[in-house]
Amino acid sequence: MATSSGVTGDLDPFDRKILDAVVEDGRISITDLAVRVGLSKTPCQIRFKRLVSEGYIEGFRAILSPVKMQLDHVAFVEVKLSDTREEALRSFNEAVKKVREIEECHMIAGRFDYLLKVRTRDIGRYRRVLGEKISTLPHVASTSTNPAMETVKEGWNRLSQAT
Repeated sequence: MATSSGVTGDLDPFDRKILDAVVEDGRISITDLAVRVGLSKTPCQIRFKRLVSEGYIEGFRAILSPVKMQLDHVAFVEVKLSDTREEALRSFNEAVKKVREIEECHMIAGRFDYLLKVRTRDIGRYRRVLGEKISTLPHVASTSTNPAMETVKEGWNRLSQAT
């Protein structure tokens, strides 16, 4: 059963420790994971596999450095649609997934319909992405850009924060 925080209530403290540990280091060995969470290797491996099979762990990926990749310009774009019927929303959602520079897309209940997180090399590249890609997405009526000055915290990375 899901709690108000959206976390399923059947996770015990060992499960939570396992999740916290693999979020911190997705390449941790089962042996090291078992030591870290205070279990022997076999029960730890069984729990880990269960957490994967039940969908608590959706996958593993490398976290690239935006600075090293020269993609440290971040802008948040408020998007207002001209049509918010279900078909228009579906059309926008599918199209936005195809724009590589859009790192995140959230439907918002407020004065605009979507909030996009866009990552580019610089403001010039962002301007082109806005004009050639974002503004041409289905049903876009208007956009408003909020460039980020500094990233203070990024990414959801600890189960303990959700409890």
